[in-house]
Amino acid sequence: MTPRRWAWLLAAAVAAYLVLAGVRGWALVTSGQPTGVLLGIAVFALPVVGAWVVWREIAFGYAMQAMGAQLASEGDLPVDDFARTPSGRIVPEDAQRFLAAERERVEANPEDWKSWYRFGLALDAARDRRRARAAMREARRLWQATTGGAGG
Repeated sequence: MTPRRWAWLLAAAVAAYLVLAGVRGWALVTSGQPTGVLLGIAVFALPVVGAWVVWREIAFGYAMQAMGAQLASEGDLPVDDFARTPSGRIVPEDAQRFLAAERERVEANPEDWKSWYRFGLALDAARDRRRARAAMREARRLWQATTGGAGG
């Protein structure tokens, strides 16, 4: 199953949970007992936070897809000619060379979303997921600023 389908399956599960939790939460809120009312409010709040997190991840994924498609149409995606490990990951030496080149690019063009996107790809190839995601968030922020808020 593709990541997009998994994301929508997760969103559907959260929606079903919201409905079920809403029914239970309403029963607790209308029970008239102070503890029941507080628990009912909590039952309403937790799924809302969960739905927000799922929505945020789906919007992030769609923005990354749109940005990648734009770079591909412009011929600005990195060429994937890297050596690979048996598991399919980029060998660390190639990942570090890729990362160094993209770091130079982002330092030379800190306001260019394309540089940040490619830097995020390089960080991911270097197995630094936390910083890769931060770079992609910066790319998205700059992309939205240049496209007038496209992509959520």
